[in-house]
Amino acid sequence: MGGIYLHTADIPQVIPVFPLDGALLLPRAALPLNIFEPRYLNMIDDVMAGDRIIGMVQTKSGDQRTHPVLAEVGCAGRITSYAETGDGRYLITLTGICRFRVTTELPVHTPYRQIRADFATFEADLKPGPEASPGARSKLLSALKSYLERRGLDIDWRTAEDAPVESLVSSLSMALPFETAEKQALLEAATPEERRAALTALLQIDAAVDDDSSPQIQ
Repeated sequence: MGGIYLHTADIPQVIPVFPLDGALLLPRAALPLNIFEPRYLNMIDDVMAGDRIIGMVQTKSGDQRTHPVLAEVGCAGRITSYAETGDGRYLITLTGICRFRVTTELPVHTPYRQIRADFATFEADLKPGPEASPGARSKLLSALKSYLERRGLDIDWRTAEDAPVESLVSSLSMALPFETAEKQALLEAATPEERRAALTALLQIDAAVDDDSSPQIQ
């Protein structure tokens, strides 16, 4: 689960990055990926021969489609499962280790991008946060129920109710179809408590949108 790193100084400071808008990785959470582009197949080959670390990062809006500007904050993950398919794809799972700030993008000859990452700000990511209060859990689940009902969706409620709040928040933040900017805001939340509060607010706002698509914050 990424716990092999006790301090941010132990994490490699130069890492390859996978810019992918809408794909969010959070500490201790698992992100399955289907890799098929040649440059990222090359990246996986290289990292599997080393420390197996990849930085997931979104991009800033703009016109640079071939080389978009990277967001300032991403999350590093370690490949914890790996499989090859008959048609040449890689199916991997990244388990989040720690968030980072992009300090420099390096001039490289590899087909994929590499950065120098600063993990120091996010030392707390290496340890689970405190469990949320029963009231916070109840508020989150209530907002989630309203959100899912409005969209005609359902989940395994027994699993949701039994899961640690941090794990539930991470899973929902990564899986639900939020906008890229909203995903980035969830990533950059300073603490697990702040991420839970931000997620709850997003769910409440979405669930309160009326038939005219006008937000009604209750």
